Amino acid sequence: MAALGWLTPRRRSATARSVLAGEASAEAARKSSQEAQVTPQVTEEPEFPVRGDDKAAAFFDLDNTVMQGAALFHFGRGLYKRKFFETRDLAKFAWQQAWFRLAGVEDPEHMQDARDSALSIVKGHRVAELETIGEEIYDEYMADRIWPGTRALAQAHLDAGQKVWLVTAAPVEIAQVIARRLGLTGALGTVAESVNGVYTGKLVGEPLHGPAKAEAVRALAAAEGLDLSRCAAYSDSHNDIPMLSLVGHPYAINPDTKLRKHAREKDWRLRDYRTGRKAAKVGIPAAAGVGAVAGGTAAAIALSRRRR
Repeated sequence: MAALGWLTPRRRSATARSVLAGEASAEAARKSSQEAQVTPQVTEEPEFPVRGDDKAAAFFDLDNTVMQGAALFHFGRGLYKRKFFETRDLAKFAWQQAWFRLAGVEDPEHMQDARDSALSIVKGHRVAELETIGEEIYDEYMADRIWPGTRALAQAHLDAGQKVWLVTAAPVEIAQVIARRLGLTGALGTVAESVNGVYTGKLVGEPLHGPAKAEAVRALAAAEGLDLSRCAAYSDSHNDIPMLSLVGHPYAINPDTKLRKHAREKDWRLRDYRTGRKAAKVGIPAAAGVGAVAGGTAAAIALSRRRR
């Protein structure tokens, strides 16, 4: 058996050098573990919106920003249901609404068609009648088309004590219904002429579109004593670049191609709720992830012909 002794492992006492090596290894492991558990410091952005800043407000475009699709088209669906125009006009409405939702951008020719048709349809009707119908149509077609993320952004401003306004080319009466239902401060919209509470079929000035939105925001800010450099504006369309450029905090929401390109060049914040993905530069308040309500109004009026 003695001859096999070399097969049996020998027990040797640890030398000073092996003890030192073991302790050093243990110390290195312990230090590495502690460093891994240290939470890295994150540089936080300044609070926004700033709570209690009464010189700041937020301005939201409506179509495809707050709600899916065009408010005017949704409103038209409600008018068709109430026999404001004929069945054969519905096909045109359906096509334009489908185009808008797929393209996600405003076509000037389509929108002009919508406004002209809307004016011809409401001519002779009382303002109060359309306001009542607008409330019903909101519940029927618009409430479920609000982007939760955009609604949450608006709520963040409200929670901070700031006023929040819709700014849209849709009729002001419809815009006000939507703003009221969402708990917003109010709305800026296209004003249709009325005499003694009855629509004449004409506009007061021009549609609130593009540069006109910027002028409306500028006028409201002056009247409210706001500092535009502290205000925020939200839109999906490059047509609203004048309005977005007016404020200190511009946001591109569900942006069309031209606005996305412009926003990246200007380092504006972006958010795309159409796919649930974050755009290249997010930096939007955490409230954006919360749910919401809001939106859509309006009408296939764009598609209808004059009521016979």
